[in-house]
Amino acid sequence: MRESLSALTLRGRAFVAAGVAAVVCAVLMDQPALGRVGVLVLVLPFVSAYLIGRAKYRLSLVRSVSPQVVPAGQPAQVRLTLTNEGRTPSGMLMLEDQIPYVLGTRPRFLLDGIRHGWRRELDYQVRSDLRGRYQIGPMTVRVSDPFGMVELGHAFHAVTQLTVTPRIVPLAPIALAGAWSGSGDNRPRAFATGSAEDVTVREYRRGDDLRRVHWRSSARVGELMVRREEQPWQSRATVFLDERAVAHRGRGLGSSLETAVHVAASVISHLEGRGYAVRLVTAAGGEEAVAWHTRGRAADATELLEALAVVHPSDQPRMATGWLGDHGGGDLVVAVLGHLDERDLAILARMRGRSSAGIAIALDTATWATARSGDPSSATALGQQGWRTTVLASGERFDRAWERLSAVPSEGAGRVS
Repeated sequence: MRESLSALTLRGRAFVAAGVAAVVCAVLMDQPALGRVGVLVLVLPFVSAYLIGRAKYRLSLVRSVSPQVVPAGQPAQVRLTLTNEGRTPSGMLMLEDQIPYVLGTRPRFLLDGIRHGWRRELDYQVRSDLRGRYQIGPMTVRVSDPFGMVELGHAFHAVTQLTVTPRIVPLAPIALAGAWSGSGDNRPRAFATGSAEDVTVREYRRGDDLRRVHWRSSARVGELMVRREEQPWQSRATVFLDERAVAHRGRGLGSSLETAVHVAASVISHLEGRGYAVRLVTAAGGEEAVAWHTRGRAADATELLEALAVVHPSDQPRMATGWLGDHGGGDLVVAVLGHLDERDLAILARMRGRSSAGIAIALDTATWATARSGDPSSATALGQQGWRTTVLASGERFDRAWERLSAVPSEGAGRVS
């Protein structure tokens, strides 16, 4: 009852004030008829508050989002299924679903005549041009009495996640290098035909299938060993993303970091479409242990796009290098880079030396801060290290910069800008 009285609407408070005034005037002027009207007006809000406070509403909500993973700029459909499982009918219902502002305006619905067994499905769309993982909900419900005297608020606790992946542009097929591998080996090995002791094994590497662990050899050596099996060969590519805050310029959707994430997503989608097993590594090292992702498997490139959806600027000043120890010498590396210094170039030289081929997409971060072109020395140094390099400026289409790589020899001698 106390909650209901505190939820009196402006109309309810006006009725209370009018009723009190009428009763006082009736007493002062000796007007019994006015007094009876004043009592009726005064009592009505309290009766409404008592009834709505005693009512047992049992509303259930089921929210579904389709699809739950959507590219930036594409809409997703949200469906709300409401059911009144209680026996007490309600007055007017005002519903509002809580969504982040980047998904659009908050949807509001006005419903009336909610009876026992009532069921209603409501739909609305959300859309975001900014990648990320967003929470939809909770739903707030405001119940009012038929006279509009009292309005109570309730909230459902259920929330739903929506992941907006970076936008992707189709890329033209260009000549790519990279070793062929099967199940993590750089060259095929056949099963030994002898006893279990004769099985050809090697050290376990992160990303290897645990079903290939050879336990007898592991127990003898003291570390995990896996069988070398002959498997269908497959090209492998590592996409390296430099997401350090010191390497980028600009803010929000127009920052160089957002462009770098968009570039990495387009490259991953392109490589996966060409049959590469792909993994994502960031400068912060957060994705060091990620497995190889291949089309048609349970862990495909979609997981990498979801990982890119939640990439944030890293405060780490230097590039992480721990993953280089697990980097096979025959893989293709595609590096998406921002501003570089001498120490960064030294790390990239090591990275290129451990790869069969390397492609560097260097963002001209100076163009995100000024209208002039940046210093080309970093891109030139990358070309001298053997990277096939292309430079991407602010506002430039990435698919055109990608096509310029066709003019660069595969051994990486040179730079195209």
